[in-house]
Amino acid sequence: MFKKKKSVVGLDVGSSAVRAVELSKTKTGYQMTGFAYEQLGPDSVVDGAIMDSRAVANAIKRILTQGNFKAKGTAAGLSGHSVIVKRVVLPVATEQEIDASLQFDAEQYIPFGMSEVNLDYQVLGPSQGNDVGMEVLLVAAKKDKIQNHTSVISMAGRSADVVDIDAFALQNAFEANYSVPPTATVALLNIGASLMNINITKGGTPLFIRDVPVGGNQYTDILQKELQLDFQEAEDLKLGKTGGSEAEMVMPLLESITDMLVMEVQKTFDFFRETYPNETITRVLVCGGTSRTPGLADKIQETFGYPTEVLDPLKYITLGPKVNAGQINLLGPSLTVAVGLALRGFDR
Repeated sequence: MFKKKKSVVGLDVGSSAVRAVELSKTKTGYQMTGFAYEQLGPDSVVDGAIMDSRAVANAIKRILTQGNFKAKGTAAGLSGHSVIVKRVVLPVATEQEIDASLQFDAEQYIPFGMSEVNLDYQVLGPSQGNDVGMEVLLVAAKKDKIQNHTSVISMAGRSADVVDIDAFALQNAFEANYSVPPTATVALLNIGASLMNINITKGGTPLFIRDVPVGGNQYTDILQKELQLDFQEAEDLKLGKTGGSEAEMVMPLLESITDMLVMEVQKTFDFFRETYPNETITRVLVCGGTSRTPGLADKIQETFGYPTEVLDPLKYITLGPKVNAGQINLLGPSLTVAVGLALRGFDR
């Protein structure tokens, strides 16, 4: 007898908002059966770390009540400088040898003490390069960072059944909605309010993962400072919700921040090319709340020459009758990580 896979609520605690998504499996794929969203105050979450535990726990409690979710468990995601994801080649052959090798050698790949982290890995197969051995995807997350998230979810009256990495959730959502040849190398950019997750993936495996502490807040900050606006006025202006006389002044300011974001992407792409000289990125998909900033996807395509589009995390996921389609369409690409986390319920 196969055990029925239990769905979980994908809970994305981002820099600007908490998003919760529940999916169910259908004959043709997946359906979104539950959804809720609430904005967070500035600085509640910084570089993936929850700063205001009480405010975030209360927001989680409210959206889990609002969303009428059936699943009791949640899947949470981590990102930021406390999370390390690396592909390494170990000169060993068997699963047991890899296990033993990592007990002794993992410290050389991770800039933290082994007692500070939870370590996991996945064997990818024999090394493709000049090094003889097995290629392994190594994942380490600081224990205090995991605790930071799980304790806030506990404060909200739920449990974190799954703790994932945001960059992996990003890939889950991409793979559920897009079919690409196994030889295609795709760059996924999730640009939030204060953090950008980059996952360059090929054939269902991440080749290169990097989290960069830049995001949409930089746009809002410059508009607030230069135009003497409050936070909400600057947010509306950033997303082109208000027109008028300020529009002429706004575009050069937004472009200066877009150039800075693109420069960070450039650094990552350059480093990727040095690490994988034989790989060529064939496509770039951008998501996260900041992907809706006018002209950002176009600027990335223009700079690098790779076809670039905004990722639709619900391209092949239908909406259930209780889900507010208008709100979903409005939030669109900012739901990518929450969708990817919700999909984890079907992996177990």
